[in-house]
Amino acid sequence: MSSYVNMGVGALLGTVFVLMTVSIASEGIFHGAAPEKEGYAIVAEAPADAEGGGEAVAETPIAVLLASADAKAGEAVFKKCQACHDDTKGGPNKVGPNLYGVVERPIASHEGFSYSAAMKDFSEGGSKHWSFENLNHFITAPKKFVPGTAMGFAGLKKDTDRANLLLYLHTMADTPVELPKPDEAAAAPAEPAPSN
Repeated sequence: MSSYVNMGVGALLGTVFVLMTVSIASEGIFHGAAPEKEGYAIVAEAPADAEGGGEAVAETPIAVLLASADAKAGEAVFKKCQACHDDTKGGPNKVGPNLYGVVERPIASHEGFSYSAAMKDFSEGGSKHWSFENLNHFITAPKKFVPGTAMGFAGLKKDTDRANLLLYLHTMADTPVELPKPDEAAAAPAEPAPSN
């Protein structure tokens, strides 16, 4: 063999030897033991409505929640909504429609606001109204209750926040509608979200 071939093979073998030596040495020096207890366990939960899943959590009727709600606290919760909604009589539409008198107003009916196609479909031509139940479900998870809505808000998960907000919105009207009675809560179920 020529000396060039011998030098090339020697260089290759020397490089492999150095890399293996460094690999073995670094594994011995920097080897970390597995922790005794996981720092952050990830547990996958099946949805409540899935077959064989856990029991669905009983939902407290909005009438029961409204009975102990606080409109002043709801005014504070409304601050989360003010970037997109106005609540004053004759106030402007913003990114979302003006919410003065929203309770029991026909859905997708506020004058001068361009509603999404999903919201118009959900309103069934204005035959559905923003009842306390519909508002409660909508502000819990807007995109789940009205799939395709343009409302980008993630929702209010706490029952008390929603009840306080709804009681506050209830007061933002010329003539506030009557509050539902807790004993009638089972008689008026919310309208289901449209199926896809």
